[in-house]
Amino acid sequence: MSTAPRRIVVGISGASGAIYGVRLLQELRQVTGIETHLVVSDAGWRNVDEEQGLDRAAIEGLAHQVHDVRNVGAAIASGSFRCAGMVIAPCSMRTLAAVAHGLSDNLLTRAADVMLKERRRLVLMVRESPLNMAHLRNMVAVTEMGGIVCPPVPAFYLRPQTVADIVDQSLARVLDLLDVPHSLAARWSGQAPPLTA
Repeated sequence: MSTAPRRIVVGISGASGAIYGVRLLQELRQVTGIETHLVVSDAGWRNVDEEQGLDRAAIEGLAHQVHDVRNVGAAIASGSFRCAGMVIAPCSMRTLAAVAHGLSDNLLTRAADVMLKERRRLVLMVRESPLNMAHLRNMVAVTEMGGIVCPPVPAFYLRPQTVADIVDQSLARVLDLLDVPHSLAARWSGQAPPLTA
């Protein structure tokens, strides 16, 4: 008897950091039993082009299924669509605000709203600095609704050597939150106690 794949929705919005969404798709593609559903905002596509120099077809080819951001009738807009969770990588402050206030004005924000209402895992890799009070309040609102705000913050104690190392370290935390196995980053095993005389 076959087992249905675990579905994960990946959203890419218009904040800087398109590399996080692209790299996440690449990694999930390597995991047996995962089916990815991609939705990208218009500004997200622009950032993919500006920051990654990759054409749309190359990104779409990383996902199992691609949904148009304007198609609010897509499968991922319904709570009856069974999936394990959703990641918005990166998550712009505009997208954060829409999620925080239940503004399902496109498929990206509607799919996120579905995750919250169905009590499924929603991870937002928010990208902005510095943060104003509206940003902070929106993060609190999403957290109170059960979402996880997971900004990509480097773990320098792991001694990253490249930009790719820094990206993978942040995505390792995201994959842990989704309970997806990976080998993207070393795990902290603790420090040895100091020697005493």
